[in-house]
Amino acid sequence: MIRRGFWLTAGAVSGIWGYRRVAAVGRRVSASLTPGGTLKLTDTRAGTRTASRTASRTASRRARRGAVTLARETYRFTRDVREGMELYTARHPAPAGSTLSTDRTTDHDPQSEDGH
Repeated sequence: MIRRGFWLTAGAVSGIWGYRRVAAVGRRVSASLTPGGTLKLTDTRAGTRTASRTASRTASRRARRGAVTLARETYRFTRDVREGMELYTARHPAPAGSTLSTDRTTDHDPQSEDGH
């Protein structure tokens, strides 16, 4: 019982730790994909503003291209999964009937018809 408690606690701790790490990475990726999310206009000189706008446009284009690429790859993945499922169902036809049925009308009944 103590061993189970140990593994339960270890699993909970590692799950929480992993969730926080994944959430932090997700926030960083989200900030990098947001157009202009990390760019700030702190200098008022015209040249710096132009450079910041250009950098913002470049980041926006990269994010857009990344989103399009991600959408395309997601579509390809789902298409492959559907094709695989179709192949599987073609090779493995559904069983004739339910095996969990409560109706017990079988030929191998333990009692014979004459009651013995």
